[in-house]
Amino acid sequence: MFMLLCPDPDFEAKAKDILGLYLNPPEKATVFCVDEKTAIQALDRTQPALPLRSGQPERHSVEYVQHGTVSLPAALEVQTGKVQSRCVARHTSEEFVRFLDEAVVGQRRKQIHLILDNLPAHKTAAVRAWLERHPQVQFHFTPTYSSWLNQVEIWLGMITRECIRRGIFRSIPDLVSKLMAYVRLYNRQAQPFRWTYRNPRRRIHVSPISVT
Repeated sequence: MFMLLCPDPDFEAKAKDILGLYLNPPEKATVFCVDEKTAIQALDRTQPALPLRSGQPERHSVEYVQHGTVSLPAALEVQTGKVQSRCVARHTSEEFVRFLDEAVVGQRRKQIHLILDNLPAHKTAAVRAWLERHPQVQFHFTPTYSSWLNQVEIWLGMITRECIRRGIFRSIPDLVSKLMAYVRLYNRQAQPFRWTYRNPRRRIHVSPISVT
């Protein structure tokens, strides 16, 4: 269904390029999947949650207080499954460049491949200038409307379900603290995602993804 909606005429070539990095990454190279979850709200309920009881689910009040938002850039290392992340006040190209500097620390002697979607913040003059200063880094953009090919989207879905969606955050610092605690806990048990690939009838098919 996703492929039918994709208008990119180069979908197959771009998809094969990215799938090749997952299935057979270049030797002595590091592959990162990079993206951001923007405008994460620090939502606090007006009343304390009522805990789970026999015959009753946990209950929350429908009213809430919004204390502000943060954005969460993340870089998932394909070979290990570990995630580098930080919270920023705003999602800008300048913040993205600063995050890239952090993500490639310690990788300067290696070839680095970054898988990205087509967000405008990933293609600004500042990002292009950063790329020129780092010739060991190569960008791989997902096809149009196909950011689901980026493995970090799986992890962003996990942190949304397990930390953000039902969370109660009393302030921006509280939100940041809980997000970073989730990242640290995740990295203690991180494993690479198993991405399988088939090509029946000369068409690309990606099977459901699971954690090994």
